[in-house]
Amino acid sequence: MSGFPERIVSLVPSQTELLAHLGLDERLVGITKFCVHPDHIFRSKPRVGGTKDFDVERILSLEPDLVIANKEENEKAGIEALMARGIRVHVTDVFDLDSALGMIREVGRITGTADQAQALAQEIDQRFQNINESTRDKQVLYLIWRDPWMSVGIDTFIHDMIMRCGWVNCIAPAPRYPEVEPEECHPDIILLSSEPYPFKEKHLEEVQNLWPDARVELVDGEYFSWYGPRLLDSPGYLDGLTAKLSA
Repeated sequence: MSGFPERIVSLVPSQTELLAHLGLDERLVGITKFCVHPDHIFRSKPRVGGTKDFDVERILSLEPDLVIANKEENEKAGIEALMARGIRVHVTDVFDLDSALGMIREVGRITGTADQAQALAQEIDQRFQNINESTRDKQVLYLIWRDPWMSVGIDTFIHDMIMRCGWVNCIAPAPRYPEVEPEECHPDIILLSSEPYPFKEKHLEEVQNLWPDARVELVDGEYFSWYGPRLLDSPGYLDGLTAKLSA
C-alpha cells in the first residue's frame, strides 16, 4: 500500500479536471454532474449529484477513501454528513490565483503526485506573469446571473482574474455575489459569463439597453472561474480578450 488514497470522489469540477491532469483517472471513482472536463471522465465515471445537492448515500456506496470538496462550492451540511460517516474529506478554499496554486500543490501532496502538481503550479504561475493590460483601469462589470442581475465581489476568484487584467471591478468593495441595479454602477465594459447563467447573443441588446455607454461582450466563464489546469489557458484567453476590447 502506498498510503495514498486509491478511491477518490471529487465534488468540484475544477478539481476533477485537476485529478485527471495529475494522472489519477483510475483512482477517481465518483464525480458530480457538473464535472464536464475532461470529456472521457464525464462520460465514464459514476455521478453523485450536483455540487450543492450531492447524494451522501451514493458517495458511501462507492467506498471512497478520500472525498475532495470545496468550501464555497459544496454545502457544509453534506460535507459534515460524510465526515460523520467516517469518510475522509479534504476541503479546499480557493479565492484567488495564489490560493489556487496552493490547492494544486496540496492535492498533489495528498494524492502522491506532488512533483506533477508542483510543475503544473509553476507553469500556471509563469504564464500569468505577462497578461496584456492594454485596457488597464477600465471599469468592468462581470455578470453571472439574470433576473436578478448578479455580479462578483472582491472576495471571489473571478474578481482576482479581473484585477490581473488591469481592470477595476466596478462594484467593489461589494462582497461575494451581489445583485446589481443599472443605476448603481457605470461600467466601461460588461462581461456576460457563459456560467452559471448561460448568457447568449440574444442577451446582448438587453444588457446594452440597460447600460448604453458600456461595451458588452460574451465571455467563456471557465477561463475566469475554473481554478485547476484550465488556468494554463486562461492567460492566453484573457490576452485575446483584452486585445479585442482595446481594438
